[in-house]
Amino acid sequence: MHDATLNPIQRRFLSMLEPMARYHQHTVEGMAHIPEQGGFLLVTNHSLATYDGFLLGLAVYKATGRVPTGLGDDALFKVPVLKGWASQAGLYPASPENAVRLLQEGEMVCLAPGGMWEALRPAQERYRVRWDRRLGFARLAMQAQVPIVIAACPRGDDIYTVYDNPLTERVYRRFKLPFAVARGVGPTLIPNKIPLTHYIPKAIQPPEAPTDPEAFEKAARIFRDQVMGQMNELLFRYAP
Repeated sequence: MHDATLNPIQRRFLSMLEPMARYHQHTVEGMAHIPEQGGFLLVTNHSLATYDGFLLGLAVYKATGRVPTGLGDDALFKVPVLKGWASQAGLYPASPENAVRLLQEGEMVCLAPGGMWEALRPAQERYRVRWDRRLGFARLAMQAQVPIVIAACPRGDDIYTVYDNPLTERVYRRFKLPFAVARGVGPTLIPNKIPLTHYIPKAIQPPEAPTDPEAFEKAARIFRDQVMGQMNELLFRYAP
């Protein structure tokens, strides 16, 4: 690993991921499609386990030396101790201004557009994303004029079995909190020991950003649908 580029918090965090990478025999197909330099959005699907996205970041770092940068929930930056930890770990408040600045500075910014709502999908909705109402990532790529690199991990949805539950949506809609009924190995929350692979195709270039706000939003929706369609196609193609 290229430890010289990491601060102690980042080094410790990545070292904690190594056992999980071995547990899941994590691999990446298409690592050559990660740009060697320049800003870009690394866009993933979001599982309930969540850590599969961090395994991708670990693999990208080990293969390229590029340190992933993430956008975190504003709540993280309102707690003094967590605020310091998040900043040292390479997380920034999830604002469009921060994201555009990081991308223009040449950073690799990692996003899971579906967020918590996508992570709460029941097993019946495995292997497809919930991005229909999410435009932020498409707007960012267009504003910063950087490519989107998608990384699909279908079996991330199999780490846990998530059960359909009316309370899940109710709690999320009202409080924006995760309330999932799920299990891993047997009746426990031990993650299922399944091999995980991320599939990375060629980067997707954004269209030019129209100056007219209405035209911009229309272009962003079309671009979002293009990226979402390719992600769903990959998830379906490599699903077990």
